Amino acid sequence: MCEFKGKTVFITGIAKGQGRGVALAFARQGANIAGIDLGCAIEYPKYNNSCSEDISKLKVELDNLGVESCLNCGDIRNEAEVKSAVDSTIAKFATIDILFNNAGICAYAKAQEMLEAEWDSMIDINLKGAWLTAKHIIPYMINAKSGVIINNSSIAGLRGMNRLSHYAASKWGMVGLTKSWAIELAPHNIRVLSIHPTGVGTPMNDGLAMLEGKSSEEIAEASAGNLINVPWIEVEDVAEAVLFLSSDKSRYMTGSQYVLDAGLLTR
Repeated sequence: MCEFKGKTVFITGIAKGQGRGVALAFARQGANIAGIDLGCAIEYPKYNNSCSEDISKLKVELDNLGVESCLNCGDIRNEAEVKSAVDSTIAKFATIDILFNNAGICAYAKAQEMLEAEWDSMIDINLKGAWLTAKHIIPYMINAKSGVIINNSSIAGLRGMNRLSHYAASKWGMVGLTKSWAIELAPHNIRVLSIHPTGVGTPMNDGLAMLEGKSSEEIAEASAGNLINVPWIEVEDVAEAVLFLSSDKSRYMTGSQYVLDAGLLTR
């Protein structure tokens, strides 16, 4: 994996959860790390998706690993803030080789009870934010005639989910982005893939548990279905998949969906 040394990776939702784990995994391989995170609570009806590992703490961790970084506080729903983060990264590193579209939220709501604001927040953060980020990074990848984009979808991007229709819609949407961008960008030697984890042990699950008035363990048990008997998979499992799909070992893989579900979708 030393092929990542000197390459630049841009990650949305970089300061916590899967984004942070992937950032640290790439950093251990010598990559330059860049990204964007809101760095504070997201206003969302009935749900507070707070940043448990803020940007400044991540910066210290990356410094300790001896890698260069460009971390930006911003909202991926806001095009100007996304563009500013990308521009800052290009000014420092000249190129962006890998994009991990990771930022997202999740919350329960029945279709007939869902507020319009709940729908809009889910779609804007999970789906629109992925497009906005790619929009401003793709031109640099085209200029470099290479690049990898990995969209972090979910098992909910491959099946229906009870009380999660807005979440599932956003994650199915990421599959559409993946397949369409793979077609558009193949002539420029840019690969596009999506990953589909089952539940991952991150602070997001604490938010879901709080919403339900339950513990994170109770939420895991209620959503059980993994054939391999684990409540959540680990962030490190996601990071290893992203490293592999970003590497030359997967050079002929594009437009496809890669499942990390502990067997859930087999049921």
